[in-house]
Amino acid sequence: MKKLIRSLPLLVLALGVTLPAVAGVHWGYEGDELPENWAKLSPEYQMCGLGRNQSPVNITTPIQAQTAPLEVHYGTTSGNIVNNGHTVQINEGKPDDYIVVDNQQYHLVQFHFHAPSENQINGKSYPMEGHFVHSNANGDLVVMAIMFEEGPENTAADQLLARLNAKENSPEAFDNIDIKSLLPANMQYYRFSGSLTTPPCSEGVTWIVLKQPMTLSKTEIDKFTQAFKHHNNRPIQPLNGRLIIEN
Repeated sequence: MKKLIRSLPLLVLALGVTLPAVAGVHWGYEGDELPENWAKLSPEYQMCGLGRNQSPVNITTPIQAQTAPLEVHYGTTSGNIVNNGHTVQINEGKPDDYIVVDNQQYHLVQFHFHAPSENQINGKSYPMEGHFVHSNANGDLVVMAIMFEEGPENTAADQLLARLNAKENSPEAFDNIDIKSLLPANMQYYRFSGSLTTPPCSEGVTWIVLKQPMTLSKTEIDKFTQAFKHHNNRPIQPLNGRLIIEN
């Protein structure tokens, strides 16, 4: 319990909750607040400049490993969708959705989107990337990333966007949306140790990047990017000797 309590500030920041007392100095993706300056904005954000295991990364030359298949237990869920000024975020309303990593359950707390993608695969960037943020009982984080490219529309994304309020920090509730339909059929993945991709850039986050991309229609991609009003992707960070494994 003590470890969970100590982890709460990190978890709150990871979830993008807009609480001035917790969020600290304002940061962004433009002007003086762009990612290259995050470490200068506040002592709380020093890891953005000093960290050695930062995200996102360019995934190249992964090492083949005998890893367990990724177990994903998602279903029909409820919650709310909000433009929080940094991203479009979907906050999970039920505790039922989880993944299993290293024989531990990590429950889905929220997911959000970046355009263009933050991570790259062999130097390739995608129009959008979804980050599904999970936490276990100790407050440890696993982010499952899914790449999106232009193609057929996605029913779940369309249902979510229909509930999105263009006004910032104005959450709108939704119900009975099958979020598993946002995931590909092939759940093979890359895995590496990284960080939050937003301040305070805390490290110790397990990253799982799915190999198979999903599709969104041009209209859906445009609706997301219009909500962002600007790119919201952090530049690629150096690996600094880290290994990336794949299954």
